[in-house]
This record gives sequence, C-alpha cells and structure tokens, in this order.
Amino acid sequence: MTGRLAFVESPVQLLNVLEWAHADALGRPRPLATVPPQPARGGTVADGPREDGTPAGGAAHHTAPGDRATADGAPGDRSPAAPAAPAAWDSDLADPAPRPPSLAHAGLHVVVLAPTDPMSRGQLRRMAQLARDEGVTVTWQDARQGRGAVVRTLGELAGPLRAAERVIVGDPFSRYVQLLLTLYGPRRVTVVDDGTATMEYAAQLARGERLVRWHRRGSLGPRELALAPVTSLARRKLAPGRHRTVEIFTSLPVEAPPGTTVTANDFAWTRAAFGPPRLTRGADLVGTSLVETGVVDPDEYLRAVTVLARTHGATRYFAHRRESTDKLHRVATETGLEVVRPDLPLELIARRGPIGRTVVSFPSTVVHTLPLALAGTGVKVAVCEIAPEWIRRTASPRARGFLAGVAGSATLTERLEFG
Repeated sequence: MTGRLAFVESPVQLLNVLEWAHADALGRPRPLATVPPQPARGGTVADGPREDGTPAGGAAHHTAPGDRATADGAPGDRSPAAPAAPAAWDSDLADPAPRPPSLAHAGLHVVVLAPTDPMSRGQLRRMAQLARDEGVTVTWQDARQGRGAVVRTLGELAGPLRAAERVIVGDPFSRYVQLLLTLYGPRRVTVVDDGTATMEYAAQLARGERLVRWHRRGSLGPRELALAPVTSLARRKLAPGRHRTVEIFTSLPVEAPPGTTVTANDFAWTRAAFGPPRLTRGADLVGTSLVETGVVDPDEYLRAVTVLARTHGATRYFAHRRESTDKLHRVATETGLEVVRPDLPLELIARRGPIGRTVVSFPSTVVHTLPLALAGTGVKVAVCEIAPEWIRRTASPRARGFLAGVAGSATLTERLEFG
C-alpha cells in the first residue's frame, strides 16, 4: 500500500490536502456530521522536477498594468508582500505560533496534474515546494502537454492508484480525475475544497444528479456527451457505497449527503505555519474570475470594483489566478488600484501579511476561508453580493441563487450594501 494518494490541479487544492494531512496527523477533529446511508433506489513515481531557482515559499507578486506572466509564474521568496502605500503598520500582535509537526510520516503522496496556464503553474510550483518542505512526496505530472500525455499519465498512475488505501481529490468535477477513478474504485475517498465547487458536489451527490459545475449552462455539448459514460462511472466511485467510504473535508457550510462524513477544515496548519501578519490601516480587495467564467458582465464588474475601492479606501487588488491580463489592466488603469498577483493561495499570503484591516471580496470561497485563516488577527472580512443587473443574460440560471447562497452562508463575514 502506498497509503494516501492525492490528485491536485490547483494551488488551493494542494493547500487543503496539507490541511487534511495536518488534521489527520494530530488526530482528526470530530466530524461535523455523518448521515447513515440510505437504501439505493432501483437497484512509486519519483519526485517531479523542481524549477531552477524556485525558493521554498512564495510572495505576492506586484505587477505593473499590462505585465504578462512568464513560463510558470514570477519567482518569489519568503519575505512578506510589499505594501501598496507608505508603511503604516499595527504591530501589537502576538508572536508567531510554534511550527506544526512535519508531515513526513503521513504516508502522503501528492500527484500534481499540472494545468497549462502560467499563473496556476507558478503557484503550484511554490505550493509543491512547501509540501516537500513538510516531508510530503510530490510528483509533478505535465498531464496536459504534448500528444500522448493523457495515455502516458494514466499508465504511470494506474499502479499507485490501485495500491492506495485512500484517494484524496481536490476537484470531483475534473475530467482528468474522473478518468483516473475509472481505472480503480478506491475504498476510501476524501474530497477537499476546490473553491465553492465543494458545495455543488455535495448537493448534487445528495440529489443523485450527474456532476456538473454550477456555472455551466444548457444541454451537454459534444465533448460532454462523449465523456458522459466516464462521468457516470466516476460519480459512482465518488459516492459512498457498500465497499466505499466518502469524506468531505471542507471549510464551507456543507450538509453531509447520505453515507458521507463532513469534517471541518479550520486552517490549523496555515495558522501554525505562518503569521500572525502585520496589518495595514487600509483595505484590500479580492478579485474574482466571475467575468472569465461568463457569469458577470465585465463593465458592471469594473464599476463595482471602482465604487468599493473608493468607499473603503482600498489601495490593492489581489487578482484571482484565472483573471485575464486585459481585465487586470483595466482594473489598474480605471480604478488606480495596485494589482497584486499572489504567488501562493490568498489564505497563505494574507496570513503572512501585510494585509489590510479590512478585506473586501465578492462571493467566493475566501469569504469562508479567510476568517478562519486570519482568526485572532483583528482583520475584518466583508462580502459584497452580486447585484442581479451584473449577471449576464447568457449565464447559467443557477448562477444568481448559487452566488447568493455563497454570500449568505458566510457567517463570519460582514455583509456590504453596494451603492
């Protein structure tokens, strides 16, 4: 047995795998909820390559308007991100907590199914190095580059997948993960957060529906139809059954589907490993990829960012890794905000600091995760709901209700009235 095998495709997924391993090593906290199963209706790869010169950690990377990311993102270091305005700190916070214990004996092997976009690859490189520093085995798979990459990756991972006693996945909607799970149905499955997709996964699992991302619209296209058999089989292997247990490890408000266990992620590893941060006296804004996913109108989004920055005295805009360069250029030139492209997930950047005393975000995972990662620091996290007129007519009919649910269920944040 190779122990625990994790498949990740984003920096946040890898962070949450480390949080899961940390909680498991210390003795898992009591599950939030466990629902009994209901009767059915009707029936060792070597470590991957390291980027030359890539340090163990990363820092927020400040970019001038229009700058483009290079190959795998910009280099970083362990120093805190530079402030956008002249130094204005409040330094009355407690000393950093002791380092958490190493995860070297967690029996964890993380496989990075590397994406193609440069910003995601850059953040994943740095998260992979942080994981290695914690004693975790990490394999880097360029699973999407070159002809034959899919077949080669499936062949290399079939053995470790069959030998794993637990499989941890960060994105149950990933076609790559679904294809891998058709090779072997693990007896124990853990799903960790990959943004708000976890909420939709749990809801669809409870309703017995096919796995479809919440922002997808309309009927199945040719690609989805071709992969429908894989998706159907993967759904069964991501669901609890007679010979399979399923755990959802999450910081989001998720009700346990029948037969699953939901365990709380309180970002204990992040809080033990980093910070507490120094605080600026201003505010920071958190960007979102809702424009890129076709949910929000770009002009309405820019108008909202401008109003929020002026109202709250914000000077920095932390970009989502999937935001387009053109949109970020508009943010910088039309709002005057300094655009910051983080080299690590925002939870780590914020915990290391410096960070504003107020962090303003649109509905996204961070309105749930940042209050946990920044607990005890005095930082206030506020959420600005998406106005109906911002949503594009071509967006999924579920978009408005889903985003309202993300904001409304964030009990540790302050709600903002837009105007």
